[in-house]
Amino acid sequence: MRCLCLPLFLLVSPLAFANQPLQPWIDLTASGSVLKLPPGTYGGPAVIDKPMILDGGGQVVIDAGGKGTVLTVRADQVTLRGLTLRNSGESHDALDGGLMAEGRNLLIENNVIEDVLFGISLHRTDDSIVRGNRIRSRAVDIADRGDGLRLWYSTGNRIENNDIAQIRDITVSNAPRNRFVGNNVRDSRRAINLLFAHRTLIDGNRFDNNATGIVALNSDGLIIRGNRITHAMDPSGACVALKETAAALVQNNEIVHCAHGIMADSPMHPLNRIVFIDNLIAHNVTGVYFYGAKGGHVAIGNDFRSNLWPVMIIGDGDALNDFWWGNYWDIYEGFDLDGDGFGDRPHELYAFADRIWMETPAARFFRNSPVLELLDFLERLAPFSAPSLILRDSAPRLRRLP
Repeated sequence: MRCLCLPLFLLVSPLAFANQPLQPWIDLTASGSVLKLPPGTYGGPAVIDKPMILDGGGQVVIDAGGKGTVLTVRADQVTLRGLTLRNSGESHDALDGGLMAEGRNLLIENNVIEDVLFGISLHRTDDSIVRGNRIRSRAVDIADRGDGLRLWYSTGNRIENNDIAQIRDITVSNAPRNRFVGNNVRDSRRAINLLFAHRTLIDGNRFDNNATGIVALNSDGLIIRGNRITHAMDPSGACVALKETAAALVQNNEIVHCAHGIMADSPMHPLNRIVFIDNLIAHNVTGVYFYGAKGGHVAIGNDFRSNLWPVMIIGDGDALNDFWWGNYWDIYEGFDLDGDGFGDRPHELYAFADRIWMETPAARFFRNSPVLELLDFLERLAPFSAPSLILRDSAPRLRRLP
């Protein structure tokens, strides 16, 4: 691969190229070559329309001057490395941002994207890698920011080890079979927002202090595992929220200090299941919240600790259509006389006076008030009506996981 290089006397005087437009450099680079820019600041916007490597060595800034998108890629086999992209335009309609990419086999790594509206937008981009980038939107109200990362009709991409903060959302729309691994997303609205994003893998990420962690709508075949999702305390926020989503696996996650730990409706197809295995669900207002028709959920080996309400289920049907087994409950009232690590009797959770605010949303303001606490106490002593069964775990575990 050829490399576009500069004479030695120019390389030692990078200030001579300060604020020079980047586009002529790209135009002079042969297809398939390496453009290694000398340190300095270059003017954008600029467009790459051929295979090439653009390497800034961590010392190159591309500044769009507040107009449009800093850098646009419209080619396959392009690598962008070691660049700082900043100062995009402000149009949400035009998706002004740091990078707009369309192509196949792209590599976008170790770049800094800051003071932009949108961060990286992948539109019809397949089989590409976005890794090791630092992405920040503008310091404005959260709803006025752009998406830090946006995938649209893009398939087979790997989003790895990026540091993303102070954005609006990561949005994945009509984009199946993408992988999000080892990313850190914080101080934003939705860490990941999936819409028709079937067979997405979300593995080993950390999502902190976002209004909501992972939201999935009409996205089947999800695997959400090994993530740490914390402090999603927006009133309507959740660590994981699944709607009209089937055949999802939520496994081995730390789900801590959220308004709702897990929210989910029931799968649309009777053969599909939403499965929760080996998750830590702790210090949430509501640990698990199921709504709609009851059934279609499998919960095995989860650890419920110090949630204000461990499980809340709103909807019609039989609670026994959900399968609970081997979960640890810090509120379990029972013994393990045979020493096998499981309770001698099932763990059953009933709704007594809780039904008042569960079934009447306007009454939720009064939950945990002294009056409702007194009613709940009296209901448990001498129920006025038959309590509603929320769940039955046939083999509650008595030993916490390490």
